[in-house]
Amino acid sequence: MKRILIPALISGSLLAASCSKMLDVKSHSAVATNTLSESDVEAFLVGTYNRMQNSPGSEAYISFDIVGGNLINAGATSDGGLNTFISGVLRPENGLMANAWNGYYSALYQVNNLLETLGRLPETARNREIAGIAHFFRGLIYYNLVTRWGGVPVLEKNTNAKVPRDSEAATWAFVEKELELAMDQAPAYASGQYYQVSSIAAKALMARTKLAQGKKAEAAALAEEVIGSGSFQLDDFEKIFRAQQNTEEIFSFKNLTIESSIRVSTLFYTYAHAVKGSYVYRPTQETMDMFTADDKRTAMSVETFQGLRVINKYPSGQSGTDPIVVVRLGEMYLIAAEGRGLAGLTRLNELRARRGLGPVNPSGEAAYLDAVLLERRKELLGEGFRWHDLVRTGKAVSTLGLLDREVKYPLPMNELALNRNLEQNDDY
Repeated sequence: MKRILIPALISGSLLAASCSKMLDVKSHSAVATNTLSESDVEAFLVGTYNRMQNSPGSEAYISFDIVGGNLINAGATSDGGLNTFISGVLRPENGLMANAWNGYYSALYQVNNLLETLGRLPETARNREIAGIAHFFRGLIYYNLVTRWGGVPVLEKNTNAKVPRDSEAATWAFVEKELELAMDQAPAYASGQYYQVSSIAAKALMARTKLAQGKKAEAAALAEEVIGSGSFQLDDFEKIFRAQQNTEEIFSFKNLTIESSIRVSTLFYTYAHAVKGSYVYRPTQETMDMFTADDKRTAMSVETFQGLRVINKYPSGQSGTDPIVVVRLGEMYLIAAEGRGLAGLTRLNELRARRGLGPVNPSGEAAYLDAVLLERRKELLGEGFRWHDLVRTGKAVSTLGLLDREVKYPLPMNELALNRNLEQNDDY
């Protein structure tokens, strides 16, 4: 996407730290949204893509890997302190909590502005499509919020009120409502145009949303519709993570260097590496050991450089940016496999075969779920799934040794101080 030139639409940062304060700001712009013409809305949409891409920050994209046992602090002398590392991240004062919370609500501010503007313009086919894209983004924002914090303030309009939290059930219902609108209104997918939101991308995200709530049959049915659409096929793993044209991505942020501050790769590579980086996190040895020589994902997923373990899905380092995959077909195969239980074994083995691995044949539903979760861990490493996969299947405490409270993120400390109507998650 192009850099936005209209000051009104530039995706600038918000100075406020809280959701209530963040939404208690005047327009970000020199041009009020109520003066925008229909032609301006296209530029506003570009600004919305930009804000969605940038606002959460690099670590938000791998947050569930950070606290899900896939990663540990790069400076740790061993993996033995993994529990302590995770507990240190899941603290109300940890900047990762505040950056993500503020980033998602910052993006929401832009999305709500776009929808408000569209509500004042003539109803055209294109404006309907843009509204569908905005609803997709609002669904994605709230999916990210509810999977981290549970119930959060659900805001369909920007407000300066200090709003309380909605229930977790109400938040999930809002996600589904937004994605239903996106499925109905967003543009149809055009072959190869996976850097643009489409109605089928909304369907794929709805499949993820259903699975996250334990609605397995619905999740599997939606995933099967995406698989059977004919628009996508499983592709070579290196194409997905080396920015090559492929048939597997459903929606990704292109994340061009000219417009983006998101450099996930700098968190993984050392300064001695050719692309250079800060080496903040490294994969645990257990994560490295998941991969075998015959697994076609291995080289694209992990690497050892000068004796140091690195994640290899984001290769640009300080030299540039890498696309951020939001949803892709491999995940749909895994949702279909998990949602159908042992009856979905064919989908699991189809994915494994495309990745160079032989079939598995677990005996019983419990062993089958473990096989699916292991495949998800390998397939989706570094894409932000692991912690919530363990939480939603009730395995987080036993697998990671978490405290009971750590199946939710704590609300940021500054947020609670600025909005007394919010309540902290239990036991934080």
